[in-house]
Amino acid sequence: MRTEHVPSRRAVVSGRASGVLVVLAVVLGAAFVLAPARLAGIGTRSGPYARRALVDGLIPAFVSYWESGDRRVPADLQRLVDYWCRFHVVKGVLSAALLIVLVALAVRWWRAFLRPGRRAGGGVAVAAAFVSVLALVSLAALMANVQGATAPFSSLTSVLPLGEPHGRLADAVGQIEQGLAHHPGAGGRNAVVLDAMVDDFGRYHAVLAVLASVVAVALAVLGVAAWRRFAAADRSEVRMRRTMGWFGVLSVLLALMVAVVAVANAGTAADPAPALLGFYQGGM
Repeated sequence: MRTEHVPSRRAVVSGRASGVLVVLAVVLGAAFVLAPARLAGIGTRSGPYARRALVDGLIPAFVSYWESGDRRVPADLQRLVDYWCRFHVVKGVLSAALLIVLVALAVRWWRAFLRPGRRAGGGVAVAAAFVSVLALVSLAALMANVQGATAPFSSLTSVLPLGEPHGRLADAVGQIEQGLAHHPGAGGRNAVVLDAMVDDFGRYHAVLAVLASVVAVALAVLGVAAWRRFAAADRSEVRMRRTMGWFGVLSVLLALMVAVVAVANAGTAADPAPALLGFYQGGM
């Protein structure tokens, strides 16, 4: 006599919860791509900026700021900087929310895969691994957007066409390169503007150095926890030992990679002028 397997109430609830998390992840991922410019433009006269319009507005505002010789950012440039800050804040909030959802989903699926007595699970492991990779991407996006929101001026200048500048922008970039080559001894009426740009660029990299240091420590802690689970598991728990062993190795490798990023950005923050020169020369 054949009996039908009826899913338990707990399994049904767990499946629904996973489904809700998947839907949330899709919605947040779409919002991360489509919503930031619109949300950042709410309450402003200009509204959201298209990429071309942002560049077209930034070039004359940036050149005017450089030529002014005044450390204070003029209103037209400040408006763009404020917009860019809000843009990164929105993306940061969305990436943080997406990270939380993806971590929750990955934890659920890894636990399901490692549940004692579970025979199958290859598909669950693949899905959990894929979501874990997406969580790392979301973490990187969160770090980048916190960096951009903290130093929006330096972030905003990355959209300037520095590879092939023309007209007044080319003249300004040439003067900036000359000033950076002799910084901090460069004089002239633009020296205070150059100092402000160097300070902001240093802050831009200092923020990433701090964030990367925190993430590196967190990954190292996760790696140690995974190795402790590996060591505590019975030898008969092959799936648990194998998974925790891979978690431990990958976490430590990622921690080392992120630590390198932290050290590199800390060095740039300590002496930002050479890196900023490379940026204006099109090397970054």
